[in-house]
Amino acid sequence: MTHPGGRLTGKTALITGAGSVGPGWGNGRAMAVVFAREGAQVFLVDRDEESLETTARRIRDDGGTVVTALGDVTDPASVEGFVGRCADELDGLDILVNNVGGSRAGGVAELSLTEWDNQIRTNLTSVFLGCKYAVPLMREAGGGSIINVSSVSGMRYSGAAQVGYASAKAAIIQLSKVTAVQYAADRVRVNTVVPGQLHTPMVEARLAGQRAGGDVEKLLAQRQARIPIGFMGDGRDTAYAALFFASDESRFVTGAEIVVDGGMSVRCD
Repeated sequence: MTHPGGRLTGKTALITGAGSVGPGWGNGRAMAVVFAREGAQVFLVDRDEESLETTARRIRDDGGTVVTALGDVTDPASVEGFVGRCADELDGLDILVNNVGGSRAGGVAELSLTEWDNQIRTNLTSVFLGCKYAVPLMREAGGGSIINVSSVSGMRYSGAAQVGYASAKAAIIQLSKVTAVQYAADRVRVNTVVPGQLHTPMVEARLAGQRAGGDVEKLLAQRQARIPIGFMGDGRDTAYAALFFASDESRFVTGAEIVVDGGMSVRCD
């Protein structure tokens, strides 16, 4: 059930990458469902219509308000279009979550220039475009909250050479800080959630083939071994960190990060 007195009641949230590559709690799906349950009306964007509808159905079944749109977060016209639609159809835009991303294996000698460009466009340019078209609307409305999703791969070496992904995710953190300071006086807050090695549907769908020869259990064991807390989180852990940034509880927080990784990034071995 949605909560009439929830932490996001009366707010409109736009979330990109709101589908999921498989069953379970990906970051985007989890954030969409949690935000809706906390009272927000949500505008969800993904490029996979079936997956997007699965997320939307969960929200409708809870009694939430949801609008969906197919979109390409790397295309300026597409992003401008769905940001404008959200503001028009749901009477404003209070919260933006830039969530789309994906990794490709390879260091500087192995990663092709084409794949490098794809990694930067998918992981970083998508965030730039979301901010670019949302900030003017938020400034005009008197404020808002932008939450960008990075990765611990943007903070440290996480066990696999993926230079394009790591570089883009590091840049997201700095993009958030610069944007946060520039628009602080307009009450537009910009913060970053930094997930670690979660057990999301991405593990089975894509990562096992890249890093463990398709052996999911081997990859899960490798990832688990790096996490001091003793278990792997999932997209719901990302969602609850994002919920704090989205809510008025974080009204005095901007240019900050919440790392959601079970302590992996601070261990010394």
